[in-house]
Amino acid sequence: MNSNANGNGSADTLRLNDREYLQMPGLNVMLAHDYYPESHQGGVGIIQNGLRVATNGDLRLDRAPGQWSPVPKVGPRVVDPTSGEISVRMEFPDADKNRKGFNPIDYPDLSLAYTVRVQPDGAAFRIVVDLERPVPTEWVGRVAFLIELFPGFLFGRSYAIDDRSGIFPRQPNGPGRYDEYGEYQIDSLATGRVLTIAPESDRHRMTIDALAGGDLELLDGRSRHNNGWYIVRSAVPAGVTDRAIEWRVAPYPVPGFMTDPVVQVSQVGYHPTQPKYAIVELDPSDERRMPIVVERIKPSGQRETVIQETPADWGDFLRYRYLRLEFTGVTEPGTYIVRYGDVCSDPFRIDRDVFARDVWQPTLEYFLPIQMCHMRVNERSRVWHGECHRDDARMAPVDLNHFDGYVQGGSTLCDFKPGEPVPGLNVGGWHDAGDHDLRIETQASTVHGLSLAYEEFGVEYDNTTVDQATRVVEIHAPDGKPDILQQIEHGVLTIVGGYRAMGRLYRGIICPTLRQYTILGDPVNQTDGRVFDPASASDPAPPIGLPGSPDDRWVFTEENPRRELATAAALASAGRALASYDTALSGECIAIARALWDSTDGEEPVDRVAAAVELLLTTGERRYADALIDRSGSIEAHFDRVGWIAARAVSRVDDERFTAIVERAAAAHRAQIDDLERRTPYGLPYEPDIWGAGWGIQAFGMRQYFLHSAYPDLFPARFMLHALNFVLGCHPGANTSSFVSGVGSRSLTVAYGFNRADWSYIPGGSASGTALIRPDYPELLEWPYLWQQTEYVLGGGTTDFLILALAADKVLNAT
Repeated sequence: MNSNANGNGSADTLRLNDREYLQMPGLNVMLAHDYYPESHQGGVGIIQNGLRVATNGDLRLDRAPGQWSPVPKVGPRVVDPTSGEISVRMEFPDADKNRKGFNPIDYPDLSLAYTVRVQPDGAAFRIVVDLERPVPTEWVGRVAFLIELFPGFLFGRSYAIDDRSGIFPRQPNGPGRYDEYGEYQIDSLATGRVLTIAPESDRHRMTIDALAGGDLELLDGRSRHNNGWYIVRSAVPAGVTDRAIEWRVAPYPVPGFMTDPVVQVSQVGYHPTQPKYAIVELDPSDERRMPIVVERIKPSGQRETVIQETPADWGDFLRYRYLRLEFTGVTEPGTYIVRYGDVCSDPFRIDRDVFARDVWQPTLEYFLPIQMCHMRVNERSRVWHGECHRDDARMAPVDLNHFDGYVQGGSTLCDFKPGEPVPGLNVGGWHDAGDHDLRIETQASTVHGLSLAYEEFGVEYDNTTVDQATRVVEIHAPDGKPDILQQIEHGVLTIVGGYRAMGRLYRGIICPTLRQYTILGDPVNQTDGRVFDPASASDPAPPIGLPGSPDDRWVFTEENPRRELATAAALASAGRALASYDTALSGECIAIARALWDSTDGEEPVDRVAAAVELLLTTGERRYADALIDRSGSIEAHFDRVGWIAARAVSRVDDERFTAIVERAAAAHRAQIDDLERRTPYGLPYEPDIWGAGWGIQAFGMRQYFLHSAYPDLFPARFMLHALNFVLGCHPGANTSSFVSGVGSRSLTVAYGFNRADWSYIPGGSASGTALIRPDYPELLEWPYLWQQTEYVLGGGTTDFLILALAADKVLNAT
């Protein structure tokens, strides 16, 4: 029996379980299982009646911390099996003097060590903070213990604090003012000693009693950061160490609480011949077993039962128990649902053309065009965004550590000086979905994936006009050219443009200031679109965002053999795809790929495999086959990474020893997959992490397609199809949405794209998906600001799904 789910333990007392958190029916309390505070995972966390309602319980230095606020270092978690206490020592170190440049995390000259303790107290628990020395005088009132409350469960609900009450607002409302540090501070919603959250709701009611420390302050963290949560905080008083903070927290656990059963199927549906499984996720204390029923929906609305069966338990995974029903034998075309008791799936189709329309097309006709940089993107009367970043880009300053991870060393590695405009960069490329920057690896992997899709499946789909001369895109306006080739061209233009100008690849192109980087909405507003000219600029220059300001994005360079070779692979594959579409551009892609191959050194042997394969397939030159033979040992050692691409070139290498090594590695890889497949009810390797696993599952499925194509007797199609089902809704947790927005009966329609502030989505964007709240809680919230759950990305996060859906249609309809 799984001892880590809602229903185990005493019915009225929190107890320590074997995964080192406190639990009772309807209540779990964690401490420092996660440490990702910038995205609302960490510190003290509370799962109440099946919902993660609070997190990040910890000391912080900001009244409303954000993504770049200082965070403490976390020590090991210590548990006392006798008392049930959980404790962690944490520390704010002295200012980090090694950070350079524009990194906005300003670690203060404050050394503060402390221990956070969580102690069971019947059906409640206590949070105690002990300091190793008192808070310095200048920090009194600023250092506080706080916990964040998820707003999505509280909009429109009430709170009561001492003798005051209020309603949690949908948006942060003033008044507010600037403090002595020049930072905006919104007025508290309320202050007092005892706070009750949502007293009218049994599922959400919680009381916090400040037994020691400052008064409780309830405030709206979204006033400082759009992605903020509601905050409850108590300042640490002056001169205290032991029990500087003590709260008694009493979430109301619904008596006998069990999570509702969840029926998990593909939100799109199934081909008649493919394996079909319905998964039912249960609370482990739920001993009821009912039939799983597959019903066909007739045009009259009547339901016809085609299967009714009570399968044996599959077993436990994470915190839940699972049932799995196979219904592969259901092949009649139509619309179906799966029912377990009163719980029904969304409708899905079974048909031979189930993947032929409305599945991969939104990625090609919506998502990729909408992400195009340097273009105006129209959809009838809607303008998705204006013609942006015409002023790309100025050479980044040297010796710079940018806040988004870009590093410019002591040289620009080219003829351009820091701050000098670099021509040819204001064309092509796709925005990283959340941040608008252009990373070379993202551009290259998108080009590579699209080129493989075109080559493998012959996609001639045309529903978009792309006019590079006028820099205008029109969605739902065919122009007689395959959309996928126009997208490949657009990606190639940014890569080739950088190489033409600098004689090398760029590392990335990104805004210089945090204000620009965090902009929500139309990226045309990031810069003024005019190349900055220091000679004619006013003194002082206008602020960022006004015409004439130095707001142009920066271009970074680097020496990185792995990325250079990955780009060579992409350009070589694009050279094949564009051969009949744009002969000159195709030739330039191949020439640059060759140049990168010849000029790059210092890489790991496996890093050359993809480039060698694509250059061999493009040019036929024997030297690339010899390079693969020389790296056969690395291919075998890293077959999970590169086996799929090496397998595509085995016949062209035409070497018996190489063929035998790859086949031997393939057999070993199949054995590994068989082992991992048995560990989850979803029939594929899946190890949940803080970030959603959707992109990794897509990548696995894409690779399985190419392995199936090369070795059909060794790699059955089912692995690829299970991966597709997972992404399309058959995955853990109560939210069974398809990870691909706008695809399937239910999908993510609130996601982390550039329009996230509008609580909207971009059709065809593939999100990160269900994440793990450690150690065992799968979560996919309807919330636009959790990048680890609902962010879109380019690269494999986009093209792997495109390939996977096209592959399913091809393989299943091959006969």
